Amino acid sequence: MFTPFWAPQWAEWRAAATAAFAARNLAMAGAALLAAGCAVVPKTAAPTASAPIPAPEPSATALPTDSGRHRIALLVPLSGDTAPVGQAIANATTMALLDTNADNLRITTYDISNGVSVAAKKAIADGNRLILGPLVAEAIPAVQAAARPAGVPVIAFTNDTSAAAPDVFVMGHSPEQSIRRSVAFARKRGAVRFGALLPDGDYGTRAASALDNALRDYGGALANTQTYARGNTSIVSAAARLRAAGGYDTVLIADSARLSVAASDELQRGQRTRARILGTELWSGEATLARAKSMEGALFSAVSDQRYKRFADSYQTRFGTAPYRAATLGYDAVLLTLRVARDWKVGTPFPKNQLYDEGGFLGVDGPFRFARNGIAERALEVREVRGGQITPVDPAPTDFTR
Repeated sequence: MFTPFWAPQWAEWRAAATAAFAARNLAMAGAALLAAGCAVVPKTAAPTASAPIPAPEPSATALPTDSGRHRIALLVPLSGDTAPVGQAIANATTMALLDTNADNLRITTYDISNGVSVAAKKAIADGNRLILGPLVAEAIPAVQAAARPAGVPVIAFTNDTSAAAPDVFVMGHSPEQSIRRSVAFARKRGAVRFGALLPDGDYGTRAASALDNALRDYGGALANTQTYARGNTSIVSAAARLRAAGGYDTVLIADSARLSVAASDELQRGQRTRARILGTELWSGEATLARAKSMEGALFSAVSDQRYKRFADSYQTRFGTAPYRAATLGYDAVLLTLRVARDWKVGTPFPKNQLYDEGGFLGVDGPFRFARNGIAERALEVREVRGGQITPVDPAPTDFTR
C-alpha cells in the first residue's frame, strides 16, 4: 500500500499545529487532517444554512448525479504550452484525495485548452458547485460569466490580485506580499535608499506599487527606478542606467532568477560598495542564484519549502516525474475544500463565507487565509543567498497571530 508523503512526520506536524492554534481551541477539531501534515484550521461557528439552488440543465455528457459527494470542477489546460503545469495540478488534486482517503468529493477535470468559456459552461451544466482554477487571470472573466449566474464561486490559481472579486478567490503566490516582506526585513538590516528594476507590463506595475506601499509603511526612500522590455539585453541596459544614476544601497529586481543574475552582474560591476539585491517569489526554487557571485547577500521572500520536498518526493513516486511548483496549489485547494465540506450539505451551494476564517488554513505551502477582498494572505519566510547556499534567515510565521 502506498504511504502518503506526510506519514513519517505525523507527530512533528501535529505537535506544531496544535501549539500554534491551541490558544484558539481549534486543534482538536482539526486532528483528522492534522495527521496528514497538511491540515486546515476548522471554524468553531456553525455555518449559515444555505438554501438549495435549482440544478442547471445537464450537458449531454453529464456525469451521474451524486447523492453523497460534492461536485467540484477543476479547470486547467491539458494541451498546449501550459499543459504540463495543468496536468501537474490535476495530478496533485488526485494525490490529495488519495492521501486523505476523501470519499465525499468528486473532482472532474475540464480541459480549457480549446476554450475557457466552453469548459466553464460544461462544468456548470454538469452540476459542479465549486470551480478550482483557472491558472491565469485573463481566463477568469469567461469562467465568471458561466459560474456567477449559477451562484458557483471560483478559487483561482492566478497570482494576479486584481482578479479577486466577491465570487473569485485568488490563491496564487503574489509578488505584492513577497516584496512587502522583503522590504520590511531589509529595513531592519539597515536598508535606506531603494532602487528598482521593473519589467514593462502588469507584473512590473504591481511590483512598483508594492514597493511604494512597503516604503510608505516601513520607511525608506525610492532613489531611482528603471524599466525595461523583458529580455537579457534590455535588463542589463536598465541595470547600467541605474548604476550610473546611483544613490541607492538596495535594489529590487522584479524578474526571474536568470534575468536577475544578469542585472545584478551589471549593477555590481566595478562597485567598491555592493548594493543589497532584493528579489520576488519568482526566485523560489532557483538554484542558479547561489552560483552567482553578484548575488551574495541577496534576499527574497517566499512560502516555506519545509513540506514541499516530501510532497515532491511523493508526487515523483506516484507519477514518475517531478511536479511543477504550482502543483501544491491544487493539493492545498483540495484540503481547503475538504475542510469546508465537513459542514457543507451535498446539493447546496458552496458556503464561501467559511473561506473567511481569520485563523486560516494549513497546507503544503504553509498557513494561508483569505482576506475579505478574496486574496490569499500567506505566511512567508525570508531567504538569503550566502556562501553558495540559499538559506532561510527569518522563518515564516506559524499562524496569523502576529
